[in-house]
Amino acid sequence: MTKADYYEILGVPRDAGEDAIKKAYRQLAFKFHPDRNPGDAEAESKFKEAAEAYEVLRDPQKRARYDRFGHQGLGDTGFGGFSNPEDIFSTFSDIFGEFFGFSQGARGRGPRPQAGNDLRYDLRVAFRDAAKGMEAALKIPRNVPCHECEGSGAAPGTRPETCRQCGGAGQVHQSQGFFRIAVTCPVCRGEGVVVPNPCPRCKGKGALPDVRELKVRIPAGVDDGSRLRLRGEGEPGQHGGPPGDLYVIIHVEEDKTFRRQGQDLVYSLEIGMVQAALGEKVQVPTLDGEETMEIPKGTQSGEVFSLRGKGLPHPGRSGHGDLLVEVIVTTPKSLSKKQEELLREFLRAEEDKPMKKVKNFFKKAKDAAMGS
Repeated sequence: MTKADYYEILGVPRDAGEDAIKKAYRQLAFKFHPDRNPGDAEAESKFKEAAEAYEVLRDPQKRARYDRFGHQGLGDTGFGGFSNPEDIFSTFSDIFGEFFGFSQGARGRGPRPQAGNDLRYDLRVAFRDAAKGMEAALKIPRNVPCHECEGSGAAPGTRPETCRQCGGAGQVHQSQGFFRIAVTCPVCRGEGVVVPNPCPRCKGKGALPDVRELKVRIPAGVDDGSRLRLRGEGEPGQHGGPPGDLYVIIHVEEDKTFRRQGQDLVYSLEIGMVQAALGEKVQVPTLDGEETMEIPKGTQSGEVFSLRGKGLPHPGRSGHGDLLVEVIVTTPKSLSKKQEELLREFLRAEEDKPMKKVKNFFKKAKDAAMGS
């Protein structure tokens, strides 16, 4: 009996790429799956036929021999097709998991390595410490492998045993509609092994609570909410898996003197109206001590002056932000008699200015025209 052409079986051209071949097989495998066609011998035959074609065309060496010599060229490769669907499920276990979202048939034995859980640590840092940078000592509660059982969970002299319920697969199969779906084994809870003689120290868990002391460098200029990642400082992995990571979340406290805008600092400077009018040299606080700054004559309330490079450093690179000095001109709430006389004299002098007199003339003329 002449075998059908593998390309014709999958319905793809001879120059089809790997993705096209895989997609075509997925469609046929789903269409002729035995669980969707119970008792249908023809569908089972097509299911095996499609699997055979896919097994050859997905392998570059087998495909090259097939393209050159046809079916006869596969004799030396040791491939003779599939005798039953279970062989297909076993061969393409990862493929069926990808296609259908669940397992089909036998699986690998033993639990798979699992990475440890990540941990989070919230660290409160004073504003000035965050500005200058610091080294913080952390105490991290976490689990560590039990030294007595070396993390196996089994008592010394014993070892975990393969789960008899699932045969070490960690999954058991149940029928649901047309399909057989794989669910977590209720006996071993997906581990594939059971511990008949638990370690007396860790009670079979394989890990014990501990406190890990670490030192972490807080970079200068770090902002509130920044996250530092310490690789491998999380929970230990299981079954040979890598440990998780530790994430340190920085919470920078507010400062009584400065407000932060990115890497710039804002300082509110209150001055009197006479200082604002006449100008004056004032002392301004910075992160490194006081700096002298000149307030020019006629400064208005709300004006902002900048001291270059007196802000926060940029983490991980050179340079600093600026210190922004916001001037707030204050008005005195109580005056002495002499101060009042001086201010009234100042007011009269303002009114005696030529431009002021012109403005007053036009104002009076306007009021007269309006009948006021």
